[in-house]
Amino acid sequence: MTATRQTANSQSLASLIEALRDPAAYAHPVGRVDVIETHISFVLLAGAYAYKLKKPVNLGFLDFSTLEQRRHFCHEEVRINRRLAPGLYLDVVSVSDQAGAIRIHAQGEAKALEYAVRMRRFPRHAVLTETPIDRDIIDRLAERIAEFHLGLPPAAPESSFGQPNKILQPMLANVRVLRKNPLDPESERRIAQIEHWTRARFSELEPLFAARKAEGWIRECHGDLHRGNIALLDGEPTIFDALEFNPELRWIDCISDLAFLAMDLREIGETALERRLINAYLERTGDYPGLRLLAFYQVYRAMVRAKVCGIRLGQHPEAAADVRQARAHLDHYLRLAEAFTHTHPPRLFITHGLSGSGKTWLSLALRERLPLIHIRSDIERKRLFATAPSDSSTVGLYSEQASRQTYLRLLELTEQILLSGCGALVDAAFLRAEHREWFRTLAKQQGCDFTILALKAPPDLLKTRVLARLRRGDDASDADAVILARQQEHHDPLSEEEDHAAIHLDTESPAQIAAFLRRMTREAAEEPPARQVIAASCQANSGK
Repeated sequence: MTATRQTANSQSLASLIEALRDPAAYAHPVGRVDVIETHISFVLLAGAYAYKLKKPVNLGFLDFSTLEQRRHFCHEEVRINRRLAPGLYLDVVSVSDQAGAIRIHAQGEAKALEYAVRMRRFPRHAVLTETPIDRDIIDRLAERIAEFHLGLPPAAPESSFGQPNKILQPMLANVRVLRKNPLDPESERRIAQIEHWTRARFSELEPLFAARKAEGWIRECHGDLHRGNIALLDGEPTIFDALEFNPELRWIDCISDLAFLAMDLREIGETALERRLINAYLERTGDYPGLRLLAFYQVYRAMVRAKVCGIRLGQHPEAAADVRQARAHLDHYLRLAEAFTHTHPPRLFITHGLSGSGKTWLSLALRERLPLIHIRSDIERKRLFATAPSDSSTVGLYSEQASRQTYLRLLELTEQILLSGCGALVDAAFLRAEHREWFRTLAKQQGCDFTILALKAPPDLLKTRVLARLRRGDDASDADAVILARQQEHHDPLSEEEDHAAIHLDTESPAQIAAFLRRMTREAAEEPPARQVIAASCQANSGK
């Protein structure tokens, strides 16, 4: 009966969509109506507005099979999307039969045949899948997402959201949906390997999942945060189309929300922008412990894409004129998911140099070329002492005691980063040999390469840079001429042993810096990732 009703509902909706192609169905000027179909909805572009109708489907992870459910989720869609795009989401409207003519109007005017979300229309080319993405867009997105996440209330401790079993279920559901489709042997192998990695990694991370819930990182996020749901409107990136149909897929770890966009950037080859996004987000939120979960959630997000490919093929097999190409799309996302199960050998870089020597400038360039998480003493110092990064007060922040606490905090964060499988770049003056020794010892303990980036510039240039930075007021550093003079008088030079681990760079020489960055880029491209040891056990579990 359920399948019969859904078929009838689908046929009825198709008739409504056809009727709504008529411009006369709308109470505002409409020249032509264009229709966009997804696997769960129809979007009608009519004049200045877009109307989104939900398909009467039950896919397990969502259920739109009744009119009441579709009405409810239309209202949910407006509610949750007004948080990030209040100017786009207007209201919920009804579709009804008025004297034999299908019309869209405000709710309550007539008995509804269907419901739709009414939105302001924007050009298709504004979506980030259709327009180039630059560093400025990524920076603004990172800030917007971070502020959004930080402003959300945590899930109630007694709620089921964020419980470890709730995290694993949708991941395994992706695998089950994929296996309902005809698969070639290579796809079956990849799916088996990814499933095994997911189960094994989940077991390792299970205590952390519980801790994340207790620490308040489970929040009502966007849930579907990728380029296709971000538009550049009036020059500002606007995030829309949050996931309304399943609260458990929306009340998630904030890092899972970020992981979708990070995965999406990697998928189109924008690795530098992916790294920029992650670093900028972490710098604003301070959520470095969440890094241990990032690759786990990126695998999940790539598998969501693979699942959607399978669903679309299942809904319209006759439309897949080129079956080979359709299978290639599925294989593409399986390969991407598998790539996130691989790790690079982590490296630890620390900077060494006086204020104005170019430590942060170099770090910002380096973190896009290498798989590094960049942490900065100027920001963490203020976070540690509860001072906003824009606060220009220096009282007490640069005392010996405050500096010691800051370096201990940097050491703690660096350990968390390395344990997550990422490389670390610690951007600080490191003028005390004791502080440098802490990090060299940590690198030995973690079995990773340790490099000191020793930066220098002429004294007059250092002072010019410091004073210019203060005048601009656009940087987290509060170092002034007095602090610079004190650094010049009191600092420990590198020892002979440290010098062996150092790369000396004169930041007055653009050619030397450019050559160094080219070398780092080349080394990163030549360095193969270390494969997680899961293939053999996957084959055993799959009977191969």
